[in-house]
Amino acid sequence: MKEIFTLLKDGNKPSLLAAFVNTFLGIIKGIAFFFTGNVAMFAEMMHSLGDAANQFFVYIGSALSKKAPTPQFPNGFGRLINLVCLGAVLIVGILSYETVKEGWHHFISPATESNGMFIALGVLAIGIVLELAVLHKAAKEVLHEVGIGGGGFTAIPKSIKYLKRAKPATKLVWMEDLVATSGNALAFSAILIAHFTGFYRLEGLVSMLIGLMMFYVVGRVFLDNAKGVIGETDQEMLNHIAHIVMEEPNVKDIVRLEVIKEGEFLHVELVVEADPKLSLAYLDDVRDYLTHLILSQKGVTEVVILFDEDDGHLNWQHVDEKPE
Repeated sequence: MKEIFTLLKDGNKPSLLAAFVNTFLGIIKGIAFFFTGNVAMFAEMMHSLGDAANQFFVYIGSALSKKAPTPQFPNGFGRLINLVCLGAVLIVGILSYETVKEGWHHFISPATESNGMFIALGVLAIGIVLELAVLHKAAKEVLHEVGIGGGGFTAIPKSIKYLKRAKPATKLVWMEDLVATSGNALAFSAILIAHFTGFYRLEGLVSMLIGLMMFYVVGRVFLDNAKGVIGETDQEMLNHIAHIVMEEPNVKDIVRLEVIKEGEFLHVELVVEADPKLSLAYLDDVRDYLTHLILSQKGVTEVVILFDEDDGHLNWQHVDEKPE
């Protein structure tokens, strides 16, 4: 139990913040829906509760994925975060379906008037501010994870470029809160327009749109984490490691190089060719140097290096690409 609490301290902080914020928003939106009966508010309540459940799971998964390898699980628990994210999106998928279904019913049989408009607008305004704050926090975390400075007002647009390189948990929080912020703004606009124009079907349309946006997040997160569970190559880091390995004078060629994502971490397996005249002791020093060099690269936690006899032919295509 002590180990679990220790691990939880290292869980993904943006996901924990997002979980608490969305729980609070889900509760006040539920209360607002109870008093107003507004279907756009129902959609946002479902969205917030789904995000809260998602992000609590992701926080716990990101913490447990840092557990040290054991004899039974020698590759560690890095992919646990991918499994947790896959399970979490099922919740969002179910809530997305319910949101679209409720929106369709309201579109077919719209309300004749908007009740408690100011209550709904007030709650949604709070939602916009809080979700935007969480999105900004997630954007700053994305930039931090990829080693890019800058966390001011430009953090959100700046983080879009580097989102693919963010950790799975941070990426999920970023995407969910972008959709959540957009959903709050859409619901706010729909209530205002419906009130002044009498076009109450719009609230149903917006509810369906919010549900479809949630489905998009489900699809993206599912595909990203399915790759992680199977074992995806980090091609950018592979090119970078190949570049620095081939700069070592004692390495004549690379026979095999694998850089596999293990959740938030990278495991490297490398087979290189060397001069057969070199002593085992000397090659052991070369291995120690390369191991230290590769472990110093961002995200790499495990390195396995093997040597083979140089066959006199260069088969590995030298790549000059490096991560930003």
